[in-house]
Amino acid sequence: MNSENKPVIGWREWVSLPGLGIDQIKVKVDSGARTSALHTFRLEPFQKEGQDWVSFDVHPNQYDPDTVIRCEAPVQDIRTVTDSGGHQSQRYVILTDIVIGDQQYPIELTLTNRDTMRFRMLLGRTAMNGRFLIDPEGAYLISQGIHPPEQ
Repeated sequence: MNSENKPVIGWREWVSLPGLGIDQIKVKVDSGARTSALHTFRLEPFQKEGQDWVSFDVHPNQYDPDTVIRCEAPVQDIRTVTDSGGHQSQRYVILTDIVIGDQQYPIELTLTNRDTMRFRMLLGRTAMNGRFLIDPEGAYLISQGIHPPEQ
């Protein structure tokens, strides 16, 4: 696909993660991050039909600690991830669908505590590879529907 056919996204967008029951979450588009990351807490690994799963809570809105979504997903991997500050940590990796604009497709997400970060989710380059062009000055260029006021 050449660049003329790719939709343009801004440095931040609204997406949904339907497999996790998250209708809207604001993401920071980060081409410097390889893998996407989701803010989670209360991670609890468990077994389901002989497979490793993890359950976790998500605050989908940055300034709303009262809204909590409980999620669960099969564990795809456990990886050592180096954050932007150079700190390494072991993270669960799950596979779930993302809806961004009119596209829906599976992405890998690492689960981590991003409580001190402004965005609940980071959209890394692997999840965008070959699909979008990024306008670093634009915001919410492809987000569809009504989204909450700026947070």
